[in-house]
Amino acid sequence: MERRTLAKCIFWGIVVLVQIHGSRGCFKEEKLALLEIKAFIKSNGATDSLLRSWVGDTEIDCCNWEQLTCNFTSGHVIELSLNNIQIPFEGLPSKATKIWFLNVSLLWPFKELRSLNLSNSAIGGWVGNEGFSSLSRLKELETLDLGHNRFNRSVFTSLSSLTSLKTLILASNDLAGYFPAEELSTLENLEMLDLGSNGLNFSQKMQDSIYLSKLRKLKRLNLSKNDFYMKTLRYLGSLSTLTSLDLRKNQLEGQLSKEELTNLSKLEVLILQYNYLNGTLPIEDLVTYSRLEILDLSSNELTGSVPQSIGALSSLKALSLSRNKLNGSLPTKGLCELKKLEELDLSENNFEGNLPLCLNNLLSLRLLDLSQNNFTGNVPSSLVPSLTSLQYIDLSHNLFEGLFLFSSFSNHVKLEFVRFISDNSKFEIETENPGWKPMFQLKVLVLSNCNLNKLDKGIPTFLFHQYNLLAVDLSQNNLAGRFPDWLLQNNTGLKFVMLQNNSFMGQLHLPPYPNMNLSGMDVSDNHFDGQLPKNIGTILPRLRLLHLSGNAFQGPLPSSIANMSDLERLDVSFNFFSGEVPEEFLSHCFNLVALDLSNNDFHGQLFSEHSNNLTNLEVLNLNNNQFTGTISGVVSKCFNLFILHISNNYMSGKIPALIGNMTELRALDLRNNSFEGQVSCELISRPFLDLSHNSFSGTLPKCLMQDRTRHIYLQGNNLTGSLPNAFLNSSFLRALDLRDNSLTGNIPFEIGSLHYLKVLMLAGNHFSGFIPNQLCQLNYIGLLDLSRNSLSGSIPSCLGNMTFGKAGVNNLQFGVYVTFSGSLMHDSPMGLDFQVQGSLLEKVTEIQLVDSYIARDEVEFVTKSRPDSYKGKILDIMFGLDLSCNNLTGEIPDELGNLSSILGLNLSHNHLTGSIPKTFSKLAQIESMDLSYNNLTGEIPSELIDLNFLEVFSVAYNNLTGRIPDMKAQFGTFDNSSYKENPFLCGPPLAKGCTSVGESPPSPIKSKGHEIDPLVFFTSFSVSFVMFFVTVVTLLYINPYWQQNCYNFIRDCMFLCFYFVSDNLKRLSDYLNC
Repeated sequence: MERRTLAKCIFWGIVVLVQIHGSRGCFKEEKLALLEIKAFIKSNGATDSLLRSWVGDTEIDCCNWEQLTCNFTSGHVIELSLNNIQIPFEGLPSKATKIWFLNVSLLWPFKELRSLNLSNSAIGGWVGNEGFSSLSRLKELETLDLGHNRFNRSVFTSLSSLTSLKTLILASNDLAGYFPAEELSTLENLEMLDLGSNGLNFSQKMQDSIYLSKLRKLKRLNLSKNDFYMKTLRYLGSLSTLTSLDLRKNQLEGQLSKEELTNLSKLEVLILQYNYLNGTLPIEDLVTYSRLEILDLSSNELTGSVPQSIGALSSLKALSLSRNKLNGSLPTKGLCELKKLEELDLSENNFEGNLPLCLNNLLSLRLLDLSQNNFTGNVPSSLVPSLTSLQYIDLSHNLFEGLFLFSSFSNHVKLEFVRFISDNSKFEIETENPGWKPMFQLKVLVLSNCNLNKLDKGIPTFLFHQYNLLAVDLSQNNLAGRFPDWLLQNNTGLKFVMLQNNSFMGQLHLPPYPNMNLSGMDVSDNHFDGQLPKNIGTILPRLRLLHLSGNAFQGPLPSSIANMSDLERLDVSFNFFSGEVPEEFLSHCFNLVALDLSNNDFHGQLFSEHSNNLTNLEVLNLNNNQFTGTISGVVSKCFNLFILHISNNYMSGKIPALIGNMTELRALDLRNNSFEGQVSCELISRPFLDLSHNSFSGTLPKCLMQDRTRHIYLQGNNLTGSLPNAFLNSSFLRALDLRDNSLTGNIPFEIGSLHYLKVLMLAGNHFSGFIPNQLCQLNYIGLLDLSRNSLSGSIPSCLGNMTFGKAGVNNLQFGVYVTFSGSLMHDSPMGLDFQVQGSLLEKVTEIQLVDSYIARDEVEFVTKSRPDSYKGKILDIMFGLDLSCNNLTGEIPDELGNLSSILGLNLSHNHLTGSIPKTFSKLAQIESMDLSYNNLTGEIPSELIDLNFLEVFSVAYNNLTGRIPDMKAQFGTFDNSSYKENPFLCGPPLAKGCTSVGESPPSPIKSKGHEIDPLVFFTSFSVSFVMFFVTVVTLLYINPYWQQNCYNFIRDCMFLCFYFVSDNLKRLSDYLNC
């Protein structure tokens, strides 16, 4: 026994000695080869920072160099990583990389090389004719990673001789075309193959199945992000040894059945997310796959409920059905029987009902995501305390009610991610019940809009004991108190703090020491006041998003903000900031993407000659301040702008022609300034243009508008001339406002081609002629204002066929014209990619501070006898017609009564005749009706009493007759002013009663049947007059006495008239001489 023990000790001693002394460092031949590789890469333009440890010092062991591994015993290089080699193009931005070609022969000396990683290096091929086939001399090579390069399909032939390969990665190259079954069939030792993101598809040749069957050892196959169809699954049936199959983001369409998965009985992982699978969950077809551990069917179009038969998949460890159209309640049997389940993701479906109590049987659950469904009721009190293995839980965006005690997590040692975002006001979370202490250390906490601590409105005190937080979102909870600067001090790795829409107050106190990790802070819409800390840029130098809007901050912007060189989004709108914007800020914060200074009291010029070009700036919002100067600095330094708002300032001058180079500019709002000059074609080509209330002059441009032109507002300028036909060629135009200018001529017939126009405002000009019938072709019109012009003729009856919000008509969304939103970086979004450690589903939750800049239309329309501004989405439900202050004649068309959804109708100050149409009783939604200052006759229809929403009604200054409708409903609210100067109207609210039958003249409509024919009347009158005249002349001729008396009477009358006129003229002369 002792001898055996002694022999073992000697044996292990020899092994240790061999391990210690067996390796004499890397081989000289391989060291020289490594230096040649580095020199070759540098000759292609790589920077000096590449492979710094690879130097030619003879005393340095190359086995200690970066990005390689040697065999500890033999000293040979066995792993070589030449990945992530990015060679920049000279003279181009740093993100542009150069494609280079590899000298494969440089790899020949590494005889024992087992793993070669060349991924993500922009390699486009090889030098000369030597392809990867020459690597066949490396008999030990088992792993080759060529992913994320620029290889083409010729690489397949080159690799076919590498029969020792067990792992081959070719993801994200330029390999589009048929699946290379024949070329890969020689790699009989292959166990893992990754061809993702290459645009591959199957040729559907039977021979391919034969080639695939030769890969008898293949276990893991990644074909994600290609163009494979459902039939692909049948071809893959030849790979009977597969244990893992990833077909996410392909073209799989239809219902999945067991016929497609034939012979894949050994599958343990099946990932089919982001396809077009439909029908019900194919659980019945999957029950035969008893080894299945991971099933991901997320992001498809599956419908129906979760069947109870899902319990047959007893080996499942991870199940994701998120982002489908599944509905119904969760089954109490089946789902809860998956005792091995570690990850369950049912988010973004239409599940409803209460959560089943049996979910607390899933004791192995580490991830539970039920967010964005329609679950109701209380969160079961026994659910959370039972699932002590949880690391990640998200129950957001449901319809839960009642009180949830956060102390339910008190025993969850592994808990890292908690998210509750409520969609109703009936759900509450309480964290302050006594007697519990957290055993967890959270990384992400999101408790938004959930009535957090409704009684004391305080920040959760358990946060005092958290030190690993990366993101905190307590927004929209009406929390009160001071800014929790201790949160930043205790959690030095904190990236996000989101406290918007609460009731925090006081000054913004910051930690005493700089925080180098905080990327985003949003404290908007609170009650903070005072000045910003002068050292805010020093304490928070790495901020990329800072939202302070909707508070009561005052004073100047601290110049230390210039230290935030990474700042991309700054929003200080709706405060009381004043002074000039620090020049250092604009000079140093050159990464700015969005800057919102609106609704403050800033003044001065924003951009000086010394300001840097803000080439990344996409949103600039300066409206409602006191900025002065011209727009030239903005145009010359911010030429990538997407939205530019400068309305309601004191800026002046002309718009530079350089604005035509701002190809990305979609919204330009210069309203209420003092800009001048002509409206150019470059301005009109913008999707949104508001130049209202400036001093622009000249005629409208005659250039053809682009299809992207949507909204044009030119109200209140000095524009002259006619409305050019070319100006009306944009069929997608939504709003055209030319009010209060000096435009002349007729309204062109071509205006009918603006099929999508929803707002047309031509009031306050000098348009003349008839209202063209082509206006009736505007199928989506909501607001039409032609008032204060010189239009004549009658009102077209076809106006009654227009939509004006009519029910059943597909009205276009209108109020929001440009939306700018996004995370903080285009290439690498500023977000927290949180993943459960060892996640089986590879579920990554990205928590971002995303800001949105929504630019809205604003239209002023006169209704209810006053001008009101309608802004944003309210324009989608505002409908009105104003033809007032013109020279319109004729009767009001009965067809106008068909505008059942119209809210405002104004036909006042015209020369309209006839009666008020009884069809107006069908204007069910109308709130304001003004028919005053016309020549209307007849009675006021009593049916108008049924207009329940009518607030303003005026028929003053007409010739209406009869009794005023009873003072019922809305008519009970109208006073005398609604009816004045109609002498033959009677009844309340007028003082004139309707007691006498003879008080009202007969209605023209009622007496119409008794009228005398005008021709008959004229003939009879003429005959009677001639007979009377002949009789008088005859009598005077026969009787001299009557003749003399008649002569004397006429003479007396003439003298009387002469003296009357003479006396009055003398008196007038005397009066004037005084």
